[in-house]
Amino acid sequence: QVQLVEPGGGLVQQGGSLRLACTTSGFTFEIYAMGWFRQAPGKGREGVSCISHSNDTSHYPDSVKARFTISRDKAKSTVYIEMNTLKPEVSADYFCEAGPTACPLVPDTAWYDYWGQGTQVTVSS
Repeated sequence: QVQLVEPGGGLVQQGGSLRLACTTSGFTFEIYAMGWFRQAPGKGREGVSCISHSNDTSHYPDSVKARFTISRDKAKSTVYIEMNTLKPEVSADYFCEAGPTACPLVPDTAWYDYWGQGTQVTVSS
């Protein structure tokens, strides 16, 4: 049974940091690309970051490229996203997804095979 579980969300003050983890099981983690998406209330799901099976990384919104870091631990079948200097506008539900080995040039949830239930991140001003 494939599982992607994202604990670690919560409330953080503007300017603070938060690290999300996505722990996986039921598929061969090391050959999959892992992506993080977010969805704010009333908006569509937006790609945030992706890391390929060979650890190449992509960050899609320009606003996060300097502040977010994605990484993976193959021994733990876990992918992380470290988010720094947080702003209220990044408040959303954050989801991890697993897809083919490389990251897509344009983030698209249809690229991915598996996804988690999401975790809520709220940044207070």
